[in-house]
Order: sequence, then C-alpha cells, then structure tokens
Amino acid sequence: MVMGPEAKAMAFIERVMAPDHVISASDAAGALLGVIGYRTARGSFVGGRMSDLVAVYGRFGAWWRGHALGVLAEDLEPGTIAVDGLAVAEGARGAGVGAALVEALSAEAAMRGFARLRLEVIGENLRARALYDRLGFEVTARCESRVKALIFGYRSSLTMVRHL
Repeated sequence: MVMGPEAKAMAFIERVMAPDHVISASDAAGALLGVIGYRTARGSFVGGRMSDLVAVYGRFGAWWRGHALGVLAEDLEPGTIAVDGLAVAEGARGAGVGAALVEALSAEAAMRGFARLRLEVIGENLRARALYDRLGFEVTARCESRVKALIFGYRSSLTMVRHL
C-alpha cells in the first residue's frame, strides 16, 4: 500500500536499486530464481532519497511515504550488514534457494570483514522464521507496533542476527 500503485512502486525501485548491493541466484538456463539485497553503512539495495520519492510520487505522495518508511528505518551497528530484502520465485520456493542466498551473503559479508548479518522478519511469517532458525540466526529483539499494523499490515517483527 505504501509504495503503490504498482507501476509507481516499480518506477521507484528501478530508480533507486543498487546492483552492487544484491546477490542473485539463477538456474542453468539463466532464469532468475531469487535475490537477496543487503544494506551496509555505504548504501542499500533499495534505498533512495526524498528527491527520488518526489520524482516518482510528487511532493505530497513523497511526504507521507517518507514518513511511513521512516517507521522502518534503523541504524546499523558497526560490523553489521543487514538483509534489505529476500525474494524467491514462486516456482523455486522450497528448493533451498533462500538458504543458498543467505549463505552466499554470509560468505560475502565475512569476506568483507563484517561480524554479523542482521535481518527483520514479520512475526507471523513462520516459514521464513523457520529458515532463519535453521541457518543459525538468533532473535535479538521483538517489536509490537500498532503503527506498523496500520501502515504495513503486520503488527509484530523480530530482529534476528547471525554471527559470522
């Protein structure tokens, strides 16, 4: 809802997407199976500035979207890299693509000297939570928010960290 309508959301994402902050998985034929975006102190997969929001949504649309997205903003601790988004194609779900992407990002982060990989997961997303538990993530914080429920449609989220 916050980034809609879909055409504008896609225009915004295309405008701000940083290809140097994503790892992708594809099959032998080159079809995209999934992506994992990440955020560091130097940038993120899908970031952008207020000027990007204004360019796509106009001043009023940018104003309220900027405030809504600010609810999600969190600073990164030194030595931490954060998952900025994980998506697996519907036909590839359950085949280990998500786990492979998390492992690839963990390896990349460790190679770059990061000590922790952090992510946020919606509390009701039990499938994702089970994956992260299996991969060695630990819950470090829980958040219950009526504001997030109103704006984004979920009330609880968990911060999970994996030590690298």
